[in-house]
Amino acid sequence: MTTVYVPRDAAARAVGADEVVTLLDAACAARGDDIHIIRNGSRGMHWLEPLVEVVTSRGRVGYGPVSVDDVESLVNGGLLDGSDHPLCVGVVDDLEWLTSQQRITFARVGVIDPLDPDDYVAHGGLVGLRCALELSGDEIVDEVLASGLRGRGGAGFPAGIKWRTVLEASADRKYVCCNADEGDSGTFADRMLIEGDPFTLIEGMTIAGLAVGADEGFIYLRSEYPDAIESLGAAIEKAREVGWLGADILGSGRSFDISVRVGAGSYVCGEETAMLESLEGKRGMVRPKPPVPALEGLFGRPTVINNVLTLASVPMVLAEGAAAYQALGVERSRGTQVFQLGGNIARGGIVEMAFGVTLHDLVMGFGGGTRSGNAVGAVQVGGPLGAYLPPADMGVSMDYESLAAAGGMLGHGGVVVFDDTVNMAQQARFAMEFCAAESCGKCTPCRIGSVRGVEIIDRVMAGIEPERNLMLLDDLCTVMTDGSLCAMGGLTPLPVRSAVTHWPHDFGGSA
Repeated sequence: MTTVYVPRDAAARAVGADEVVTLLDAACAARGDDIHIIRNGSRGMHWLEPLVEVVTSRGRVGYGPVSVDDVESLVNGGLLDGSDHPLCVGVVDDLEWLTSQQRITFARVGVIDPLDPDDYVAHGGLVGLRCALELSGDEIVDEVLASGLRGRGGAGFPAGIKWRTVLEASADRKYVCCNADEGDSGTFADRMLIEGDPFTLIEGMTIAGLAVGADEGFIYLRSEYPDAIESLGAAIEKAREVGWLGADILGSGRSFDISVRVGAGSYVCGEETAMLESLEGKRGMVRPKPPVPALEGLFGRPTVINNVLTLASVPMVLAEGAAAYQALGVERSRGTQVFQLGGNIARGGIVEMAFGVTLHDLVMGFGGGTRSGNAVGAVQVGGPLGAYLPPADMGVSMDYESLAAAGGMLGHGGVVVFDDTVNMAQQARFAMEFCAAESCGKCTPCRIGSVRGVEIIDRVMAGIEPERNLMLLDDLCTVMTDGSLCAMGGLTPLPVRSAVTHWPHDFGGSA
């Protein structure tokens, strides 16, 4: 029997992976070929999806992108033997695009059957949890602190400090919450990990629970991810069946369990306090701080809140030790980041590298430049609230401090590329328009300021007193930055100001 892998990832399914599986199964049956199809996660090479991999004596040989029209010629041409074909990309594990990465969080994504616990363990899973069960909460937190792991949700706050605060807080109950409300444009790493290796997230959350003394966790997952919701629910059930979750984790006598809560479509619920409000059954609106959620979080109890990529990094920290994680990265940005390449780019997908890789290497090296073939015009890093960086700044190191020094932010690691036909005044307008549409409405600078921002940019683009209106826009940006309750309004000026600064000609100014 020949084993064939075809991704069940939503991106692969969107371009026909399910149809390819149906035809592949039928074509092999008609020939009398015995195959076993495993629906794995995506390797992250989105330009090759659907990518079909066949297990051979040489390794897993890949073919892609495979359309329904290609299946018959592939099967008849020796697909199951790993034979040559115009769609053959060779042994997938040997592709330079993958071998040049440093995959830790995504080490198993695309490699394993995401819903098979045995496959997970066979590829190094559960080592971190077993190590954590031998340690006290203090010792686990010390390890996370020593690793230098920082939150991957945007602010980059040290995870260990947050965990220490919850550990030392006195309360009858504590919680661990995973914010999987991945709403930034150009980001998809949370979804891909949940669909391709959900046990890593489950393991990381369980370790967090052991560390701080929580026995219950919640994953707040966006409703726009139906495949991820299904995968995660199935994985949690399997984890309970094999004793990785529940009242007696791996026979240790210690307990932790996880529930999934589906969001209601609010971008603002990516902010931790708005997520807590939604989890409690209220409208997703930002809470003022203090108190911080680590002291008064879900239902008023001390709560660890991290995003998917942060928690999914924890198993490696416990399995290989803080020093191994600390050895990766630069300055205060330790470990790896999962960069998501999107927009007008030739090779979009997932690239996991240690902090310190340059934006140029990501866009021009891994990404292959623009899909249109035109020169790069701008790159937005960090989601819709991130700064637009000009081509002259693409040598910037992709770490928290270097991006901040360049006037940008890392955010969730999204990298969206535009070619030189982009109009940056329109992009600035989009930032304000996005804020106006997604604001929770609680604070005036965000709710009203974003609407006024759209109006001002419209006047500038119409040529109405551009100099005066650009001064007014700058004043408005200051008010939004200083007066907004959360990052929704506070960061919206970042893309606006970067567009005005680097592309003044699009606003009627001199180049």
